[in-house]
Amino acid sequence: MIRFLINNDIVEINEARADLTLLQFIREHRKQTGTKEGCAAGDCGACTVVLTEPVTTNNGTKLHYRTVNSCITLMSAVHGKQLIFVEHLSDGKHLHPVQQALVEHHGSQCGFCTPGFIMSMFALYHSDSKPDRDDVLHALSGNLCRCTGYRPIIDATMAVCESAPNDKFTAAQEKTLATLKSLERTAPTGTGNIHTPSSREELKALIAAYPDAQLVAGSTDLSLQFTQQLKKVDTLISLTHIDALKQRTKNEHSIVFGAALPLSDVAPDLLGSFPQVAELVTRFASLPIRNQATIGGNVANASPIGDMPPLLLALNATLHLDNGNEKRTVPISAFFTGYRETQLAHGEWISAIEIPLKQSNQVLAAYKISKRFEDDISAVCAVFNVTIEDGKIEAISSGFGGVAATPITSSALESALIGKQFSSKECLNLGKQILFDAFSPIDDVRATAEYRKTVLANLWHRFWLEHQSVSKIETRVVQHA
Repeated sequence: MIRFLINNDIVEINEARADLTLLQFIREHRKQTGTKEGCAAGDCGACTVVLTEPVTTNNGTKLHYRTVNSCITLMSAVHGKQLIFVEHLSDGKHLHPVQQALVEHHGSQCGFCTPGFIMSMFALYHSDSKPDRDDVLHALSGNLCRCTGYRPIIDATMAVCESAPNDKFTAAQEKTLATLKSLERTAPTGTGNIHTPSSREELKALIAAYPDAQLVAGSTDLSLQFTQQLKKVDTLISLTHIDALKQRTKNEHSIVFGAALPLSDVAPDLLGSFPQVAELVTRFASLPIRNQATIGGNVANASPIGDMPPLLLALNATLHLDNGNEKRTVPISAFFTGYRETQLAHGEWISAIEIPLKQSNQVLAAYKISKRFEDDISAVCAVFNVTIEDGKIEAISSGFGGVAATPITSSALESALIGKQFSSKECLNLGKQILFDAFSPIDDVRATAEYRKTVLANLWHRFWLEHQSVSKIETRVVQHA
């Protein structure tokens, strides 16, 4: 049984298809058609809805409003949460403030994308902060508009978020919190062929009972098999309710992220330790995707064009693997064994990702090349992590996506450049040549092989240019010591 709120009503589901998406549930089961299906892939945002859940902060427990793409969100994700879609916003005959703002700023024409924009605006409206323009762009990153253009939509969002939230949801916050806390105390038991373990032991037992079942966390990639390829699945085992997989800890040496943590929950701690990789993290798909997609899922998926594996390779991350009986660790550099193949044994799952903390003499940068700035897949992804001592390269670790059958590193780059003066033209030219020759990418709809090879070499040139001052500072410090 899965229990959740739809607006203010408690809903219980005892039977449902394993591949039933939230969008299908809203439109076909609840007969509410304001939420639209555009791409059925999480790309356009027409299907955006809001999931609300209690979070504990230094100031107590409050409601957190999170946008998700309902077209690729499975029903197991809503247990213990409040589901809000566009029909719930108005108060009788009065439009919600975000709806009224969009009207006043002429932010809608054909209207197909408007419900999704409204829900993204609504979540930002309840973010307990006065957003600036960058915050607004970030919040709307998962929504596409082909008619109006973004200026009036951005203006409407900026205007409505000038004031603190004041709507029926704010007034009902304490009641909603109490209801959601009571739902939390009811452990999900699954529904139909969706199983929702809440512990390591339950997960082990379910894998033994259903050996062919797929594990699912955020479902942002797996759901494409149902919505795009029209595949059917008999049984799924959801990892979203195992608290042990959603912890994060930090010590003086490393930071450890539970594998089932959504990327939006990982981002603050990750960027707090590695602010240099903001371009890659904030351009990972879009905010609604990052609100669902998990760090462990992006690794276990083993896609050659995933954005997190190149970063984790360059950061020398270690994966914690578990099968319910034993735990082991594997360096991520040894994890990918072939196209969509990994070291995961049958019955094993990723429980956590451990990342060593950056040292003072490490120079780090991450680059993503894609046709769109956001909500797009990398044509080439490159991450460089270089340790410079006395102006010379002491160590290099790297990670690349889009250039091989797996996320990959370049040992040739490391062996050739260690000991070289970073600021030298020899270091520049040798690095470019190594990276141009290192891999054999393919031609596809995103880029040609030649383009990928050229871009990869040029990204080393960009990294070299951007960090010349660091190398010179290192040298001056040694000379004047």
